[in-house]
Amino acid sequence: MDSFSGLESFVRAADLSSFAKAGRLLGISASAVGKNVARLEEQLGVRLFNRTTRHMRLTQEGALFHERCRRILDELDDARSMMQDAIAAPRGRLRVSLPTIGYRFLLPMLPAFRERYPEIELDLDFNDRLVDVIAEGVDVAIRSGDLVDSQLVARRLGPFRFVLVASPAYLERHGVPQTPADLARHTCLRYKFATGGKIEDWDLPGLPAQLPAGLLCNNMEAMLGAAVAGLGVAYMPDFLARDSLCRGELQRVLATHLVRQGQFSALWPSSRQLSPKVRAFVDFAGEHMFREDGVAP
Repeated sequence: MDSFSGLESFVRAADLSSFAKAGRLLGISASAVGKNVARLEEQLGVRLFNRTTRHMRLTQEGALFHERCRRILDELDDARSMMQDAIAAPRGRLRVSLPTIGYRFLLPMLPAFRERYPEIELDLDFNDRLVDVIAEGVDVAIRSGDLVDSQLVARRLGPFRFVLVASPAYLERHGVPQTPADLARHTCLRYKFATGGKIEDWDLPGLPAQLPAGLLCNNMEAMLGAAVAGLGVAYMPDFLARDSLCRGELQRVLATHLVRQGQFSALWPSSRQLSPKVRAFVDFAGEHMFREDGVAP
């Protein structure tokens, strides 16, 4: 086998179940990926994929070969990273995946990060879907909640709190709820997770069995806008509501009843040597994210 191009094309195509997606990840065309895989199959004398016009799946031989090849490529990446550690400052493109509202806690730290690490090129992907960090070639992901993937390593970046908010105009019209049970008489703006469509729970003791939902929304920024517009009471992270609270566009309600804290973490593949650029970003994020104390009263 004269190069690793066939192995890399095969592994990425198997990870993503698509020549086109593998080509975009590798920076080559889908046809080039297909030719690399075909050449590899010819050299090995076995078929690695069963392909139709709509689907592609690994053969039994392909699945065995894929497992070995991925380990080889991971080891090669580790060796390359170790050499870079010894001779270079953090540099190169860094692919970071964040939730849609992540810009609110990321952007304030970016000027200082860029000043300290000018040779790191950030490639930021803001979305709320569940990203496959390994298969999609993401260097580091920032997500809330518990780590459920044993192939990833997590480092906690910092906690945040949830707040219940409404506009002054809404509260003047409908009154200020004094207990969680009072929310039964209010219009509630509910967040629906983009992946799976589950409605986020409001973590307050004494809530009514059913909250009147005036709006369901799978975008936190839109829900913030709806709350500012006076459409109802919303439950959201403190860093999302902070600016609107400071400007007087929103008011906190039932603050003493809110007990839930969230946690953001940085995630990266456990099988990889931590590269200088990933280490630099994670260390800097741990120092600078979520360091503001509280929100406006």
